[in-house]
Amino acid sequence: MINHPSQVIAIGGASGLIGSALCTALELDGHTVKRLVRRPVKDPDREIYWKPSAGEIDTDALQGVDATVHLGGAGLAEHRWTDEYKQKIRESRVKSTRLLCETLAGFEKKPRVHVNASAIGYYGVRGDERIDETSPGGKGYLADVCRDWETATQPAWESGIRVCQIRIGVVLSSEGGALSKMLTPFRMGAGGTLGSGDQYMSWVALADVVSAIQFALDHDPLHGAVNATAPNPVTNREFTQTLGELLHRPTVMRTPAFAVRLMVGSEMADELLLGGARIYPTRLTGEGFEFACPDIRTALKAALAE
Repeated sequence: MINHPSQVIAIGGASGLIGSALCTALELDGHTVKRLVRRPVKDPDREIYWKPSAGEIDTDALQGVDATVHLGGAGLAEHRWTDEYKQKIRESRVKSTRLLCETLAGFEKKPRVHVNASAIGYYGVRGDERIDETSPGGKGYLADVCRDWETATQPAWESGIRVCQIRIGVVLSSEGGALSKMLTPFRMGAGGTLGSGDQYMSWVALADVVSAIQFALDHDPLHGAVNATAPNPVTNREFTQTLGELLHRPTVMRTPAFAVRLMVGSEMADELLLGGARIYPTRLTGEGFEFACPDIRTALKAALAE
């Protein structure tokens, strides 16, 4: 819950998995949410037009908001990583963030805070190294995208707006994202580890991502990079075993690394599925944030009950 009294909050990416849940939570708390939409506006009290690919945004409608959140971007696992789709992943994040932050920076009356999505891909593939916000960025396509994505928030920060870059982990929800795609094969008894199964999976429950964003909106000392991952990352093997147990299904199937690479391409396989990073939410926990689902069993039970 945001302690600042009823605010007007503009949200980009409001129709996505996290955005939809965030809008609902904020409105239940009594705030006015204005969704940034790429189609003609139907309800001027609830929507603001923008078209980042064309550099268009309704600045008059955006003026006077108290806070902004941007969560938009093409899905990382929605398409094979062709050169064309990799460009779409990058531009959908960087262009939209830059447009919004440059627009906010030019306002005389600026919002007090801007919360922008980023991703744990910033850290690259790091094995079992313990990673937090003080760790340097990694190497690879996703790490480069995340660096450019976060840099695009700079105009807002330089203009005096408090900016939080929320590095989001693998979001667990049966309503969308990675888990929703896994459920059918797991329920059929075809679930299993990917590659060695030793790669770390830095996950987070959907409810905790939403709460973390609300916390960032409310908690004035928080700024810069913030890891939105649960405090107990697990290996792919631990995740697989736990999900199988909860579904009462065997998880003996194993997909070898070479097969994963053949299915989705080597770069996507190595960065999204076979590689991993052991990431901790040091800044959130250090500021007093409490996770509703701190362990994988609790999080998966909650997700399966959605």
